[in-house]
Amino acid sequence: MVGGALQGIKVLEFSQIVAVPFCGCILSDMGADVVKVEALTGDPHRSSNAVVPGLGKRFQSLNRGKRSVAINLASAEGRAAVHRLVAEADVVTINYRVGVAERLGVDYETLRAIKPDLIYCEITGFGSTGPLKDRAGTDIVGQAYTGLMLGDGKTDEAGSPIPLAAFSAADYCAGFSAASAVNAALFHRERTGEGQKIETSLLRAALAVQDTVVMREPLHDAIIRDPAVAAIEAVRERGGTYIEILDARSQAQARRASFRVYYGGYQAADGRTLILGALTPATREAARQVLGIDDDPSDSPDFDADDEANVQDAADRRLRVAAIMRTRSAAEWEAAFTAVGVPNSPVNVPEEMSEDPQVEALGIMEDLVHPLTGPQRVVGPVATMSATPTKVHGPAPILGADTVAVLAEWGALTPEEVAALQAGGSIGSE
Repeated sequence: MVGGALQGIKVLEFSQIVAVPFCGCILSDMGADVVKVEALTGDPHRSSNAVVPGLGKRFQSLNRGKRSVAINLASAEGRAAVHRLVAEADVVTINYRVGVAERLGVDYETLRAIKPDLIYCEITGFGSTGPLKDRAGTDIVGQAYTGLMLGDGKTDEAGSPIPLAAFSAADYCAGFSAASAVNAALFHRERTGEGQKIETSLLRAALAVQDTVVMREPLHDAIIRDPAVAAIEAVRERGGTYIEILDARSQAQARRASFRVYYGGYQAADGRTLILGALTPATREAARQVLGIDDDPSDSPDFDADDEANVQDAADRRLRVAAIMRTRSAAEWEAAFTAVGVPNSPVNVPEEMSEDPQVEALGIMEDLVHPLTGPQRVVGPVATMSATPTKVHGPAPILGADTVAVLAEWGALTPEEVAALQAGGSIGSE
């Protein structure tokens, strides 16, 4: 089989938790040799909800296809060994806490002095400049600061905000962004010989996926954005609650309500839920035909979505559609809407998606065998490539299992030097 597009590219990953580990998975799937540099005690995420010590399920998912070297960067000998590896690397990826890279000697300025054409990719919480540059950031903090959490509009029983529960949105988006930038930097280096530093952050990533609500555009803002902000400010000035802020924002944006009738979820007769995704006049009209609704004026040229009566009418129509949807099964509705081109989907359970027929047909899941935990099925590469196939290159590594092999293969240290580091406790003994 032809190797991946990044075959021969060596990546040193200094990572923890999600963002950079996910970036590393993408690069590995594309053929890069991704080596995760861990402390002798391992990435703290190894023990998160772990059934098998050191191999938590999420750690395995985020570190599949990599190799692990265990090195004590707090020791001069360990740092020297890492610097020898850097001299042979193409890419370094890192998301250590603020100030840690400099303290351990793996910051950009130190490493590019060793490898001038190095591509160095750093993910932080808030970026490297500005008043918040030294503040630590995790996914939930990124969601809160950028408004992503408020935009989702969920609260607990006490009225407090709930973060996006499905996935660590800021982390994963930052990981995608980093992988894209690394590939672009490799292309640039191929043409010019020049390395560079890449920076992204949870702040950038979470704003990027909220592009339309963060964007400023005077005509649109005067009608939708500005009234919403004014309503929120009024709630704040009188010391209102988080729920009141959500309500104020929702009410100020009520002109969208007439379109949400055919863009949202409804429960069917069999207890299953179906999502309608009609965004255009044509697909909304098709949805109305399937539902037997012939008196909805919301797509007529003279319809005023700001009129209070029409706003209330939109809420009533949604209740009407909900009642109609309860008359047939989800499968029946799915077939009917699909037949006329209305985007729709049942609401599936993610724990069941590994066996989904469409997922199976696309070959998204890949079967692996971990030397300790045995057979497993993992979500495969996020993209396929016809000339340079992507694939998962193995399960997550055992802590330090590849230390000696990587030091030898990359030509960084002699066998005698490796043995001396082992004896001195600066590297793992695997």
